[in-house]
Amino acid sequence: MNELVLELTEISPRDFFGQQNENIDLIKKYFPKLKIVARGSKIKVYGDDGLLEEFEKRFHMLTAHFSKYNKLDENSIERVLTSNGNEQRSSKSSSEVLVHGVSGRLIKAQTANQRLLVDASKKNDMVFAIGPAGTGKTYTGVALAVKALKEKQVRRIILTRPAVEAGENLGFLPGDLKEKLDPYMQPLYDALRDMIAPEKLDKYIEDGTIQIAPMAFMRGRTLDNAFVILDEAQNTTHAQMKMFLTRMGKNAKFLITGDPGQIDLPRRVISGLKEALLILKNTEGISIIYLDDKDVIRHKLVKKVIDAYKNIEHQN
Repeated sequence: MNELVLELTEISPRDFFGQQNENIDLIKKYFPKLKIVARGSKIKVYGDDGLLEEFEKRFHMLTAHFSKYNKLDENSIERVLTSNGNEQRSSKSSSEVLVHGVSGRLIKAQTANQRLLVDASKKNDMVFAIGPAGTGKTYTGVALAVKALKEKQVRRIILTRPAVEAGENLGFLPGDLKEKLDPYMQPLYDALRDMIAPEKLDKYIEDGTIQIAPMAFMRGRTLDNAFVILDEAQNTTHAQMKMFLTRMGKNAKFLITGDPGQIDLPRRVISGLKEALLILKNTEGISIIYLDDKDVIRHKLVKKVIDAYKNIEHQN
């Protein structure tokens, strides 16, 4: 009797095996002639070579399914283990899904302008997404980046934003550099945690597949084979925006998000985003998508807050 040892390296064994190994018990029913033992992050399988080879193939199909959909259940196990090797879904609703998030959550563009943003990203390598808070600019952008990574269109995701000091000086905040900067990057972490299982996300960050860094870390780099998002771009200066836009390397996608109505720069400092929108508005290969209060997908009060502030600003 021969032995095969397989290990889960980027997937939570607890989630993959199921509660009390219920998924493993289901898998065993499809391979009654094999002895299958799951322990820790490893699966040991004993049996004839031919069956072990087939089990290994199906096991990798199951892990690929879990990586894509972030869940494994009785229906998906049956579909994978009884298929001809090609899992395909042709339904229209499935084709609109950007990412299958944690716990199988379907993440897709929810408004007309978000769909325009998705289409623009398919057709252009540089896209500006402009709009007020809550319109899904960053969230949709991160979903596009995760989709590109999962489909191997890019090798890495790079997320950055300017660490503008809005009332607090970085030098006086406690902790090391990462601890000082993490609060600025939190919205990016939050979006990623919705879309990538915790163990896999930690590994991606550890090995540099996903990089989250302030603007200063972009200087001098050439960003190849990457989906790069510059968030809160309204708080970049002229020099920062020019530096960032010229980092674009081969096979790169750039998405720049911002809200010109929420600039935290010192007075008399021109927003690099506002300037870039004027300079690049007619440049071929660059798309500018504007989102508005109709795209707000947070609490219903957010739209009312935006409208109230808009009325005051018009009066002034």
